[in-house]
Amino acid sequence: MGDPKAFLNIPRHEAGYRSVHERITDFSEVEQTLNTSDRKLQASRCMDCGVPFCHWACPLGNKQPEWQDALYKGQWREAYQILSATCDFPEFTGRICPALCEKSCVLKLSCDEPVTIRENEAAIAEAAFREGYIIPTIPVRNGKRIAVIGAGPAGLTVANRLNRSGHTVTVFDKAEAPGGLLRYGIPNFKLNKIIIDRRVKLLEAEGIEFRMNTHFDTNQLTTNTYNSDFDAYCVCTGAETPRDLSIPGRELKGIYFALDMLSQQNRIIEGEVFPKDRLVSAKGKRILVIGGGDTGSDCIGTSIRQGAVSVTQIEIMPKPPVGYNPATPWPQWPVVLKTTSSHEEGCMRRWSLASKRFIGKNGKVTGVEVEEVEWIPAAGEERPRMKLTGKKEIIEADMVLLAMGFLRPEQPEFAENVFIAGDAATGPSLVVRAMAGGRAAAAEIEEYLR
Repeated sequence: MGDPKAFLNIPRHEAGYRSVHERITDFSEVEQTLNTSDRKLQASRCMDCGVPFCHWACPLGNKQPEWQDALYKGQWREAYQILSATCDFPEFTGRICPALCEKSCVLKLSCDEPVTIRENEAAIAEAAFREGYIIPTIPVRNGKRIAVIGAGPAGLTVANRLNRSGHTVTVFDKAEAPGGLLRYGIPNFKLNKIIIDRRVKLLEAEGIEFRMNTHFDTNQLTTNTYNSDFDAYCVCTGAETPRDLSIPGRELKGIYFALDMLSQQNRIIEGEVFPKDRLVSAKGKRILVIGGGDTGSDCIGTSIRQGAVSVTQIEIMPKPPVGYNPATPWPQWPVVLKTTSSHEEGCMRRWSLASKRFIGKNGKVTGVEVEEVEWIPAAGEERPRMKLTGKKEIIEADMVLLAMGFLRPEQPEFAENVFIAGDAATGPSLVVRAMAGGRAAAAEIEEYLR
């Protein structure tokens, strides 16, 4: 490394967010960036540790120490070349990845000040686009034709990898534009859709064909129906069925799945117009978000920007500790209290609450009856057990958003030339894991075609 002792005198410095009073008035990205000099200093903190656990923790196997060193030395082009060799779309992961690498950074484990790996990754990707390091590359075609069903992070990764190997790739998707969850699930204030469009234009310039607004029935791939059209197929349709809450009153109006709001808001930003009776708007309403994960957080930020009177988020699990959780030591994922930019914008958060029934008036939801629960620690290999306490209350709400995750899709037995990647194969997971699954599927298809 260029400066193996920099971590001793240069503290971790994050770019931070735009001020709350400014950012809640728009849907622009909330995260700021550092200047080039400060970014290079942050990269210098990578300490050339004996075993780079960051590399081990990354689903993509990114070589963080190598591109951190190049960044520190000002070799931005080389940094991008190293980064893009393992990560197809660092401009995505650099914005929305929860940074498993940072949770395993030796500086995280030793002094709770990991290298700003995710931010550095985003900075390298943006510099590459800004300075023109990224240009379309047209490969020599080998005559093989591949169909990718689903234009989400896994599908885009499969398409990119196989296209660069010389295969002719066609991507099918039922939506209006590519991106999948990146475009229709993640709010613009975390990932501006211009970032997706920029990459898709590059993929198109390199020869990938996108057929949007096209429903592709994957059930037909259990036979040889399409074998005369393509040499191989990759199903990347994601995990689209949200987990429901089947309690009394579920039929009341004003209860929506999280993506009902998130996808509609993203479409509105793109200029789509919805009739008043189809709008999922938080304006002037008391919002209750059921589910404490990232999707719930996205609902909070969106509700605030739409003009909600108040936002409350409840979670059935207990409140995790701050900073360090002895129950989840490294190398486990640290289950600790996470406060997102949306939480900072104004939200009441509550834990250990089970939803019992929806309450309504004139067919519309007015609140949710909840009951406090206790969690009994696991004994041996058992899982923790939930115990109802009998302490009930009603949380008033004019709109309820269900953000409890998605169900793992069941797939039929496909023909031998059909492969599966991303959430369609694993169930709901992280974007970075979907991309890793896309890479693995592309390698399997390459092997099959050989």
